[in-house]
Parts: sequence; structure tokens; C-alpha cells
Amino acid sequence: MTEPGLRERKKQRTYRVLSDTAVRLFLERGFDAVSVAEVAAAAEVSKPTLFRYFPAKEDLVLYRIADHEGEAARVVAEGPDPVTALWRHFLAGLERCDPVTGLNDDPEVLAFHRLLYGTPALAARIHAYQERSEAALADALGGDLEARLAAAQIIAVQRVLALENWRRIAAGERLADVREDAVAAAGRAFGRLAAGLPDFDRR
Repeated sequence: MTEPGLRERKKQRTYRVLSDTAVRLFLERGFDAVSVAEVAAAAEVSKPTLFRYFPAKEDLVLYRIADHEGEAARVVAEGPDPVTALWRHFLAGLERCDPVTGLNDDPEVLAFHRLLYGTPALAARIHAYQERSEAALADALGGDLEARLAAAQIIAVQRVLALENWRRIAAGERLADVREDAVAAAGRAFGRLAAGLPDFDRR
């Protein structure tokens, strides 16, 4: 795999600077209280330049989790079967306290999640993001009705597990106390998926 060129690296740095600047301002003052023009000024770029990178204000925030869009579809190729692969992937995320699993007590991560789930415009954009992830997973599972039903259940399970972990930690529970329950809950949830969904490898 070749290293990205200078132009691509500069482009990625600009994405990060714009997103980081926006998130910092949103956390300080609230999403609705900060204009796109203010973000552009703080990042020392023009407003048209900012919109070339991020067509919508919400995208400035969602950039931080953009790498996870379509992740489930990529993971199912790892085998041995789709549900087991996704189960193992989620457990690995819990082990390293990946913020996407909700099992992370870093103050900045908690603040980001409060911003994400506590802002209606961002919550709506998250829903669209999850729909795209669901569609990509359905395609990876075959694209028919059974695949779409399975994808909807899998994405819902991941979302609910992550939200429960985040809710408990945000409420003040210690990460160490939540971790064991989180692993057990993932086992129950993915175990039920494995028992109830079609065997996509043998269809």
C-alpha cells in the first residue's frame, strides 16, 4: 500500500484542522451558537474553502467518526461468518476502549458524545450515517431482503450496546465497572443474532 502524496496529506491535515477547530468551538459554546463563518475565521480559511471540504455544518462534527461508516461491511469479509466477525470486532473495540463502542471515559470523548447525541441536527445526521452503514452491510451480505433485515438488526445491536455503555459512563459509573457488563451484553446480543439470522456463508 503506497503512502499518500504531499497533496493528499495536506488535504487530510486541512480536514482535521477544520473539524478540530469546529468541535472545539461547538463544545465551548454549543453547536447552534457557532456559525460556519466563525469556524472558518478561527481556522484561518475562507467560508467557501470550508464548504469545499465540508458541505454541511454537521459534517464538521461527523468527520471524527467518518472512518467507521461502512466499517461493518468491511469487517464481514474477515470471517469465519459475518456475525462472528462483527462480534469479535466489537469485543476488540471494547478491549481498546474505542470511543465508537461507548466504553471510553476520556473527558473529551464524553463531551464529544454529549455534543453528538444532545444536538438534534447532529442526532439526525447520525441516523443518516447509520442508514448508509446499514445499506453497505446489507450489500455485503447479499443485498436481498434477508440481508437487509439482518443488516438492520446488526446495526441496531451495535448502536444500542454503544449507547448503553456511554450512558452509564456519562452518568458517573467507573469504566472498570461497566466493562464486564459491556462484554457480557455484547455476548448475549451477538449470540442471539447468530442463533436467529440466516447462515449467509451457506445460502
